[in-house]
Amino acid sequence: QVQLVESGGGLVQPGGSLRLSCGGAGVIFSIYVMGWYRQAPGKQRELVASITSGGSTNYADSVKGRFTISRDNAKNTVFVQMNSLKPEDTAVYYCNARRSSSGASYWGQGTQVTVSS
Repeated sequence: QVQLVESGGGLVQPGGSLRLSCGGAGVIFSIYVMGWYRQAPGKQRELVASITSGGSTNYADSVKGRFTISRDNAKNTVFVQMNSLKPEDTAVYYCNARRSSSGASYWGQGTQVTVSS
């Protein structure tokens, strides 16, 4: 019923920028809290950023000032603009949708981001 698909990952050099997109299908997008998570090899998955329907945002300390999350409910899409990328940002990035009323949570398949010179 709910499918999330990430795109925009790839290889970028330190200091560069990348924009990830996540599209949702079969979902009334506006009722979900949307988030981006990442997982590096050997590490636990961590929250990168989240955004509510009303536009309230939350960021991990490690990305504050560098990443910006946004959403377009009409297009069922959430974005994260990643600037000043560092090698430690290298990870698989996952899109998440959480329906606040029920607690139901859905995940995309992930997209690889590699920051290297």
